[in-house]
Amino acid sequence: MRIIDPHMHMVSRAADDYKRARRAGIECCIEPAFWSGQDKQHAGAFFDYFEQIIEHETDRAERTANMDHYVTIGLEPKEANYREMAEEVLERIPEYLDRDPVVGVGEIGFDQVTDDEEWAFREQLEIAEDRELPVIVHTPHTDKPAGTERIAEIIEEMGVTQDRIIIDHNTENTIDIAAQTDCWIGFTLYPGKIEADAAIDLLEEYGTDNMIFNSAADWDPSDPLAVPKARDKMLDRGWDREEVRKVVFENPYEFFDQSPNFDYEA
Repeated sequence: MRIIDPHMHMVSRAADDYKRARRAGIECCIEPAFWSGQDKQHAGAFFDYFEQIIEHETDRAERTANMDHYVTIGLEPKEANYREMAEEVLERIPEYLDRDPVVGVGEIGFDQVTDDEEWAFREQLEIAEDRELPVIVHTPHTDKPAGTERIAEIIEEMGVTQDRIIIDHNTENTIDIAAQTDCWIGFTLYPGKIEADAAIDLLEEYGTDNMIFNSAADWDPSDPLAVPKARDKMLDRGWDREEVRKVVFENPYEFFDQSPNFDYEA
């Protein structure tokens, strides 16, 4: 069963992880720009990082594992709090969105739910809306329900196209909030976010429409095979293969196929 993993931070992984993921069925991954473990101090650091994931990682995925690799570009919320630097970064975001492997804006959203984070979130939602691009939204680690509620309020207030937005990193405490929107709902199978069994339990309750699994394989303890393992768990628990395929392939394909640069062959 083919898999699309829409949240793999492969810049933080070894080349062998691409090979392992490909053998497990992942034919396509999307790498969102993210907080890479230490706050960047200069706008130029963002531009070097954007170049690395657009050029080097896309080439590395193809060269080492024959995997389609796409990217989303955005100012991650944690670093939006450095306002002067953030303004310089946001000025140049649009030029990166024109690059071939770039299929959306993200990850954007909240970390500590500050005024500067909200400013950057709104600015980037507008950029994505103007360009009709998919958006990956990061819900905060702390006080997650209140932060998710604020995200939903802003999206509603701005009137942006919710079909092109995925609210990610959902848990048992946020799914009711996300489900009240028309956005897609992401579950990040990652220690400290949600375990696969708990996410599958939520799918049993809420169904599979607009639901997406992803791995967030990054620098900390994480697993680039999280989605294939969740696929296997669903099958072991008696799920219909077509429903499993919907969550791990058809839904992420439909979401990112809204981008003109997404040309992976389904």
